[in-house]
Amino acid sequence: MNNMNNIWKARFVHYINEVQKYMRFIVTGHIAIVFVFVIGAAGYQYSEWLKVAPASFPAEWLVAAAVGLVLAFSRPTTLIREPDQVYLLPLETQMPAYFKKAVNWTFWSQLIVPVIVYIVAIPLLNTVTELSSLQVWLGLAFVIALKYLNVKIEFNYRFANRGHAIVIDRLARGALSILAIETALTASIYMAAIYLVLFIAYNMSLKKRVADQPVPYEHFVRLEQNRMLRFYRFANYFTDVPHLRGTIRHRAWLDGVYKWIPFAQKNTQLYLVWRTFIRTDDHFYLWVRLTAIAAVITAFVDISIVAWIVAAALAFATTLQLKVALLSNGEFRMDMLFPIAPTQRKQAVEKLLRIASVVQAVIVTLCAMMQPHFYVIFVVMIAVSELTLRLSKK
Repeated sequence: MNNMNNIWKARFVHYINEVQKYMRFIVTGHIAIVFVFVIGAAGYQYSEWLKVAPASFPAEWLVAAAVGLVLAFSRPTTLIREPDQVYLLPLETQMPAYFKKAVNWTFWSQLIVPVIVYIVAIPLLNTVTELSSLQVWLGLAFVIALKYLNVKIEFNYRFANRGHAIVIDRLARGALSILAIETALTASIYMAAIYLVLFIAYNMSLKKRVADQPVPYEHFVRLEQNRMLRFYRFANYFTDVPHLRGTIRHRAWLDGVYKWIPFAQKNTQLYLVWRTFIRTDDHFYLWVRLTAIAAVITAFVDISIVAWIVAAALAFATTLQLKVALLSNGEFRMDMLFPIAPTQRKQAVEKLLRIASVVQAVIVTLCAMMQPHFYVIFVVMIAVSELTLRLSKK
């Protein structure tokens, strides 16, 4: 027992240190400012909408659907590693103690998301429903109980079925969670307790199957590797993750872009940079993701100064991160063998980023056409991108 506790403690400390190492690059000053403005603008828009929200608005169903879908995604965090398939076999009888800690950490680490979603919806419930404060807060306690059961069930389901057909399990739990929360808000907490009984019975049936099976190390290893890979890819948008290797895709539908590059030796690096940008998932999806975020925010936020600040911050992030990524010399490239001036690559990257920033600014501006002074967004994004390109060190 002590051995498993020590193993979990050591891995947990290593995991927290690894996350903190990259989070300090993600949560920076300018990102924090963007979050403050976005949250403030969203809160203002939300409060203004509540003033005109109709009494017939299906608030209970909306809250139940939003929270229920979040509850259904309860992927366990086990911190299992590939060598465990061999080295932990002699300790397999002690693994329940290890997994108990893993399930508890999964619950506490994931609880904040459904709780925040529910708390954000409380003003809506108070505005368009006749629920008392006691009923609203009992609903929150009910959500917490549902989250714990969803975490336990998903862990036991993955243990018993090696993750097969997990989508069906999630759909079933999501539907039951939605019905349970809606019942708790519209009928009574006692009637909603029937759904808790169903969850408990389902979990007990899975636990009986788990007791007769060996630990599915391969599935948990793959699950843990994919989870950390998603985190590293996200962190790679803010800083360089040395051991991360991005995937490459052809994207044949963008092959026409290369035809606009004249065939000449001086354009060698321009051609290579464009191919690198379009075919590398990390680079291409970074531009797509930040452009989409800026477009959505500016389309729905009608406070001009907030829209300008968000657009400027995302233009800065796009240009800086793509410049660092495309000018990185961490790997050998075939163009290093040819007699090409070293400055050509930097010039090619700058040309690509100017074109990408113009396209990004056009898309965001078009999405913000219904907002006041939307044309300023284009000027702000182009100016910030150009300043970032000229003043950044890389």
